[in-house]
Amino acid sequence: QVQLVESGGGLVQPGGSLRLSCAVSGRTLSNVVMGWFRQAPGKEREFVAAIRRSDSVTSYTDSVKGRFTISRDNAKNTLSLQLNSLKPEDTAVYYCAAAEPLEGILVLPRSARAYEYWGQGTQVTVSS
Repeated sequence: QVQLVESGGGLVQPGGSLRLSCAVSGRTLSNVVMGWFRQAPGKEREFVAAIRRSDSVTSYTDSVKGRFTISRDNAKNTLSLQLNSLKPEDTAVYYCAAAEPLEGILVLPRSARAYEYWGQGTQVTVSS
């Protein structure tokens, strides 16, 4: 049993910043990759970023590179996403998720189907 709970969403002006957090509880995950996804109304769930626990290798979708930063605090069992230079098109519900890839898998998964555990989401709204 694994539970993920997001927090930190809210309303921010274009160009502003926000920091999202995800608290992880339950059993210890093995070979874990943690990710952030987002979903805007009427659109498919979109990969945002991921980080691998073993070596802290990260992956980002092109639209957020240079603006968002994913990080982990293993001691506190938390996952964070720092969102800078926010744009109206960043408006969405943001979800944290966890995947347990098979050993030997080198590429961080970007498909939502690869992630077994999900939080309930936190709303990020970027508007003047």
